[in-house]
Amino acid sequence: MGIQSNTSLDHLVTPCYLIDENELNNNVLNLKNALNKYWNNFIIGYSVKTNSLPWLLDYFQKNNIFAEIVSDDEYELAQAIGYEKNRLIYNGVLKSKETFIEAIENGSKVNIDTQRELHWLQELSQLNKKKYEVGLRVNFDLEIYCPDESLMGGEGGRFGFCYENGELKYAIDFINSLKNVNLTGLHFHCSTKTRSLNIFRAISIVACEIKRRYSLNLSYIDVGGGFFGGLKEKPQFNDYIKVISDELSKEFNCNDVTLIVEPGTAIVSSPFSFITSVIDVKSTTANNFATIDGSNFNINPLGKKTKFFFNVKYRDKLNRQKIIKKQIVSGYTCMEDDRLIVLEDYPKLSNGDQIIFEKIGAYTMCFTPLFIKYFPSVYVVKDKSIRLVKEKWSAKELLVNEISNITGCYK
Repeated sequence: MGIQSNTSLDHLVTPCYLIDENELNNNVLNLKNALNKYWNNFIIGYSVKTNSLPWLLDYFQKNNIFAEIVSDDEYELAQAIGYEKNRLIYNGVLKSKETFIEAIENGSKVNIDTQRELHWLQELSQLNKKKYEVGLRVNFDLEIYCPDESLMGGEGGRFGFCYENGELKYAIDFINSLKNVNLTGLHFHCSTKTRSLNIFRAISIVACEIKRRYSLNLSYIDVGGGFFGGLKEKPQFNDYIKVISDELSKEFNCNDVTLIVEPGTAIVSSPFSFITSVIDVKSTTANNFATIDGSNFNINPLGKKTKFFFNVKYRDKLNRQKIIKKQIVSGYTCMEDDRLIVLEDYPKLSNGDQIIFEKIGAYTMCFTPLFIKYFPSVYVVKDKSIRLVKEKWSAKELLVNEISNITGCYK
């Protein structure tokens, strides 16, 4: 992270999330620079589902980044933040009919992903003679191009209209049959295990092939997200956008066709840290344990991570003289397997020491459950200045929309 080493975190009430705004600025700038270099007609759409913190959405809105949303709830949230409807990219299978129609009528980039949306579109087209524009999400066999890289392997992806079996052609023909609707974009987001450059090369190749085969006149290609970000040893934004540009330019002109990218993890993972404090230290015949006031749920809610970026801040420097062969750092929950990291040959931990988990901004806040402890505070640091942007939840927030007659309920 870019947090200056002399920035004091001692006054923060833990557990809490901390956003490094300088790091966030750097990630956004690097992506914009790559796009300007290789395809200077672009839209960045932030994937709201990755982390829907209102401060973060407001930051992106002010930095000319669209909101990529996938439900009517996210549609409502984006507007509450201040997004104009024509600065929304509406994807996914969970659109409501009302927001689907409203988004199309108001110039959102709407990428159709289900059969019911085609029928809603038909109803809309029959209501009046106004001209409408929509996109389609494409489903193609990624495993053919990138063996063992797609998330579901041979089981295949479930989103979009299948190119190989003719469903995509059916959807294209259906839209073309509506005299006042134009198909202007294709959406290609793929869920992968590798986030490799090959994925985006394959997407771009297939986009060109579909354009040629069906003689499409498109105004945008949306390659989705799934990029690495904030890791020096992994592909960088320049690498991704160059690969995409090299392939798309064989069939598309960047002056006529907008490239849409939908980053989430690549932008918000590295700026976020989770700061915890040691609240208990004990030994058993088996191990040395340190309990913190955070949990595995806060940084690894899906249980898929096996390694973390972290550092330890010792409150009492004298304790650093005693080295412990093995210390297991565990969360506050009552679940025995709530164990986060193992410290080997580290100084002995004591109450009040801090363990800071870094690069955890993707999905963690959205998936954190209301289990034992409620949502923690969120702070933002810029240079040496730290400010609170979201207060921790208490029982009061949990009871806000309660409609039952609970004795003693907050008023």
